Amino acid sequence: MPHLKIDYSANLDAHTDMGQLCRALAATLAGLRDARGEPLFPLAGSRVLACPAPHHAVAGGRDGYGFVYLNCRITPGRERALVDAAGDALLATVKAHFAPLLAERPLGITLHIDELAPAYEGKFSNLAAQLARGPFPASNAPA
Repeated sequence: MPHLKIDYSANLDAHTDMGQLCRALAATLAGLRDARGEPLFPLAGSRVLACPAPHHAVAGGRDGYGFVYLNCRITPGRERALVDAAGDALLATVKAHFAPLLAERPLGITLHIDELAPAYEGKFSNLAAQLARGPFPASNAPA
């Protein structure tokens, strides 16, 4: 970790490059350092992804309004001041990215950082059983 997920209203796709934002946020995460100058987060564990919401209602459903919700999940154990500094750096990157858009349209931006203690990791799949039975019949394939 960190894993940074961005949910955003799909109406922003025509006005900004979300891939560019993901890369900028990944660079911000990689550049964060603790008091000893060590990386704040492990580079190999960093993830940034963005998911558009094609169906959304912002500010009561007004047309043209947009939102960006960023949720960064980290493992616990870092000083609060370092977590706050990480949040400030991430938010500064987001604000810089959206500055041109903020000047021309209504846009809400929220960033949350959650510390998650590893407690349980569940996985489920029926793929192995299906592969053992052979190819999925085309007549049963999802459309």
